[in-house]
Amino acid sequence: MNQSERIRHMSIKELTLFGIQDVAYVKRAIGDGEVGYSVHAADGTQIAIFPNRELAMVTVRHHDLEPLSVH
Repeated sequence: MNQSERIRHMSIKELTLFGIQDVAYVKRAIGDGEVGYSVHAADGTQIAIFPNRELAMVTVRHHDLEPLSVH
């Protein structure tokens, strides 16, 4: 398994310990019956929620973080 494959299979906790603090995870969320997109820090802590994915991604990039989609 090469290095990028190892990173893809790491848990959120392992990524945090690995030192990847410049990423943010964006995932689909449902709250109050409405679909939105939540943004999480590398350790899994929810930072914010947005009404659409594009706004979440732009905001993450605006804060000099690399957005990663979580399914």
